Amino acid sequence: MVTLDVRPQLLDTLSALRDRVAAARFPLPLAGAPRARANRDELLAQLDDYLVPRLRDPGAPLLAVVGGSTGAGKSTLVNSIVGRRVSQAGVLRPTTRTPVLVCHPEDHHWFSGMRVLPHLTRVWGPQPDTGDDLLLPGEAAPRALRVETAESLPRGLALLDAPDIDSLLSDNRVLAAELICAADIWIMVTTAARYADAVPWHLLRTAKEYDVTLVTVLDRVPHQVVSEVSRQYGALLTKAGLGDVPRFTVPELPESAWGAGLLPSTAVAALRTWLVHHAQDAAAHEHVMARTAHGLLDSLKARMPELAGAVAAQYAAALRLTSAVESAYDGEHARLRGRLQSGAVLAGDALKRWRAFPLDCTAGELLDALVESLGALLLCAVTAADERVDEAWRREPGAAAPGLAGRHPSPDKAEHRIGLAARRWRRELEEYAEDEVRDIERSTAPDSESVAALVATALLGGSRARAAGERLAQRIGAHGALRLRDRAERLLNDTVDRVVHTERERRLAPLDALDVRAEPQAELIAAMSVLQKER
Repeated sequence: MVTLDVRPQLLDTLSALRDRVAAARFPLPLAGAPRARANRDELLAQLDDYLVPRLRDPGAPLLAVVGGSTGAGKSTLVNSIVGRRVSQAGVLRPTTRTPVLVCHPEDHHWFSGMRVLPHLTRVWGPQPDTGDDLLLPGEAAPRALRVETAESLPRGLALLDAPDIDSLLSDNRVLAAELICAADIWIMVTTAARYADAVPWHLLRTAKEYDVTLVTVLDRVPHQVVSEVSRQYGALLTKAGLGDVPRFTVPELPESAWGAGLLPSTAVAALRTWLVHHAQDAAAHEHVMARTAHGLLDSLKARMPELAGAVAAQYAAALRLTSAVESAYDGEHARLRGRLQSGAVLAGDALKRWRAFPLDCTAGELLDALVESLGALLLCAVTAADERVDEAWRREPGAAAPGLAGRHPSPDKAEHRIGLAARRWRRELEEYAEDEVRDIERSTAPDSESVAALVATALLGGSRARAAGERLAQRIGAHGALRLRDRAERLLNDTVDRVVHTERERRLAPLDALDVRAEPQAELIAAMSVLQKER
């Protein structure tokens, strides 16, 4: 006999594990990301809608969720077990819009609150046909749960008619999966015509994997072939390792064909008897509840490491993307420093202005040309780094994430930012020049702008600007020239470092915003380890 031993420590551990699962994120479009997101959502649904509520209230009624494919006859089956129409059935597909839960009136309080399925708004009594099945693609049906009561159901048992697991509406399919995850008993309904379909078999295999309490119903079986169809279906179940699953057969009748009425009580008597027994017999009730709960707990041993592995894959991909940016910018930064030392700024118009200075070119014009050339060199380095990043990211599937694809900084905006930084460097350089000139006698003091132009040329011109250093020493003295040049060089290095760092951080910002971290992997494994010890 499987029993359920529930302690407060186990609930606390499960709650902590649930929070770790909820925190797992998979924003990068890696090969396993869709499966990981689906696994995470399924785990959350099972923890929130079934496992934690069940462990908190082991005396609550058993919840049997009736699921299956479109047109399997789920609603007619539920109505027939209850003995009156509580769920809309009909020939239009998909027929089940708002899921319907029916229970004994004295069990009403167990389901009227948010104990299970807390994300579904409760509605009461029969609802008019809203035509939700006519919703256009992309429209979301209201997420609600209709709660009905029926004296004909025994206390301790609730039936839930779920949407079609292969509904045309994606929201219905998601909701159907969530409802099944909230069940003590999974009642999977299929038909004689569709018992080999892939969708219901996926759920059957999932039920086997989680070792939940499972019942199958083969519905709408023609009398002429009932033995043959039942034998073939049984053979498929046995092959799938589900040969011991309780199996019930419902014959094809006019009521089931049109979906408008109730099946004779004899057609569902065996299934009803099985359900009533497990609801009213204390030992059977305990066994069903404990088996499903233990099955889900046991399944975590395989599912949590898989989830942690997917988290690790996300972090590894994020590291590769980050490293590509850092490598590209570090490489271009080093190359930029080398070009600055070699005098690459003193070229083109800047070189022309220097050769004309001071006769045919003012100090202001020379500084303008040097600042423009410095800005162009910086922009060239940043652009080259971005091109290297783009090339590296093209080999990374994670770079196709919505927040990353096509999000590298605009060249026009980068040019504007770099231009501002170069002009700020010039203003501070001119302030340094004014400081040096201020200490020289007024009668012999040179123009501070000329001093700034000379130190800028000496600093940025390499071997072609030796004369600039000599002229600077002649005007403000050797010690003053050395002091000014040291300050200007530190200012230039700070400016270059700041520009490269700013542009690198802007390139990394969309990736940082995805918040892909290493900690969730360890947290998931640790939470699972604590749960194993607590069990």
